[in-house]
Amino acid sequence: MNNRPSSQSHPVSRYLLPLATGWMVLQSVFLPTPSLAQTQNESDKLSYSKFLQKIEQGEVQKVELDPRTDIATVTVINEQGETVTRDVQLLDQDNELIVRLRQNEIPLDVQSSENSAETVGIIANGVLILLLVGGLAIIIRRSAKASGQAMSFGKSRARYQVETDTGVKFDDVAGIDEAKEELQEVVTFLKETERFTSVGAKIPKGVLLIGSPGTGKTLLAKAVSGEAGVPFYSISGSEFVEMFVGVGASRVRDLFKKAKENAPCLIFIDEIDAVGRKRGAGVGGGNDEREQTLNQLLTEMDGFEGNTGVIVIAATNRPDVLDPALMRPGRFDRQVSVDLPSYNGRLGILRVHARNKKLAPEVSIESIARKTPGLSGADLANLLNEAAILTARRFKPMITDLEIDDALDRITIGLSLNPLLDSKKKRLIAYHEVGHALLMTLLEHSDPLNKVTIIPRSGGVGGFAQQSFNEDMVDSGLYTRAWIIDRITITLGGRAAEKEIFGDAEVTAGASNDLKVVSNLAREMVTRYGMSDLGPFALESQNDEVFLGRGDANHHNQYSQEVATKIDDQVRAIALRCYEKARRIIRENRALMDHLVDIILYEETIEGEEFRKIVSQYTELPKKQLVPSGNQ
Repeated sequence: MNNRPSSQSHPVSRYLLPLATGWMVLQSVFLPTPSLAQTQNESDKLSYSKFLQKIEQGEVQKVELDPRTDIATVTVINEQGETVTRDVQLLDQDNELIVRLRQNEIPLDVQSSENSAETVGIIANGVLILLLVGGLAIIIRRSAKASGQAMSFGKSRARYQVETDTGVKFDDVAGIDEAKEELQEVVTFLKETERFTSVGAKIPKGVLLIGSPGTGKTLLAKAVSGEAGVPFYSISGSEFVEMFVGVGASRVRDLFKKAKENAPCLIFIDEIDAVGRKRGAGVGGGNDEREQTLNQLLTEMDGFEGNTGVIVIAATNRPDVLDPALMRPGRFDRQVSVDLPSYNGRLGILRVHARNKKLAPEVSIESIARKTPGLSGADLANLLNEAAILTARRFKPMITDLEIDDALDRITIGLSLNPLLDSKKKRLIAYHEVGHALLMTLLEHSDPLNKVTIIPRSGGVGGFAQQSFNEDMVDSGLYTRAWIIDRITITLGGRAAEKEIFGDAEVTAGASNDLKVVSNLAREMVTRYGMSDLGPFALESQNDEVFLGRGDANHHNQYSQEVATKIDDQVRAIALRCYEKARRIIRENRALMDHLVDIILYEETIEGEEFRKIVSQYTELPKKQLVPSGNQ
């Protein structure tokens, strides 16, 4: 058994011993001892016996003695009769030699030489000692610091802010009035606590903000704190969880301890689904550290000890994955839905973000709000910022409608690239996109065309035809069967145009994404919406993902193989019917198609209103399509 201590258990030895060894080697190389120096000139030496013989012969003229080294430098006459200088190593305390020198009247000079090597050695050793002591002090200091960090490992990392630091009021939050009304009561609880407790009402323990990313959940939490004028703790759910079991629970305890000391106050936990997911769920089992952290959070919110005056506001965009114990009354008493803004909401958000933007007089905030259904508050803020960047790049003094439209296309579709040269590819793309746009204009149940362009975009987009969707239908999700059929027909319009104009041999792969959309829509009609000959049955669920124990890894269907075959037949029949309808409309309007393609090849972009005017000259449009898209 080897009892030798390892380098990991003795960090001082690991660092300092190699340093000392290296320094000793350097000393031996660069600081030679006097004995080594004496061996350099063997030819200049004289033996002691010969030195005594020359004294007796009277050939020694002068002697210089160095008592430190016992070396005498003598001036003698050699065999050739020349006067030379030789070194003689004397005996220690040789008094007889001195007597002989005096008897022979030989001059004796005693001079002690300087030993620079010893001085340098002493200085070097002193420096080594200082380095060793300094290194030891640094190591001890780092060890103490690491020990202190280990002791504070379980401390909460929540950022503490007082009233003036949030800088956000409800006036700064627009587009989510319903959520603001719900949270206004929380502000009243914090400001006038006694008013509610006097009649037996309890302050809500927690408020859960549910909404898509960018809808303003964090901004709402800051506004609540700013309006109530109370301390505000903010932390992310992922900051609770570490690789060491028990650290997250310790941080939860420390966070609520600090909050209780400053009550009344707010605790804001962003992305709470990182720590609040269902316990013991999922294919691979649960995470012990995360589950312990969740258990501690549940106890702090509603356990044996109350948290009077502390309100927890949490935000998530995945409420379906949260643990039921976290969602029950007594913990998160209220669930506030922060939805995507409606037209009035977008209008308010754009006005807030346009305060510090230089907009041209002709720019209409109302028009921008109509063009941006489905965009969140963060998207709208980014839209105006991108428009401002484009304005600065183009050296314009104010933001115009052109910059707004270009910025909207940039964030929804992609960055515009250089236009294609006049070629067969450009003409093919033009027919493809005009095929989409023409069906958008001619079909009765379709949403109107916004614009069509053949300017390529980043990500491999050669062009696009953009619709102005009905906002009420998009928000409610109440899609009619006629609308879905027309949507499938429009999506197949590009492939139908390629087929009718260029033939089977020239059909391209540009419609691959369109075909995916068609397959999904047709399958949803059959399996989810009951809009097929199979009858009003929901044969598939909306989400078959294997997540937190939901779904089946083998995607086991809830119907037989025979029904699966019928579903495939129905999906194929819907797609083929719509495809034939698209080809027929394009075939009947071939002259109009050619005329529109010639225009778009020259102008590269046609706005929806202009497109409709051109089409109206050739055919009778549905009354719905004759109304400008901005007035929908």
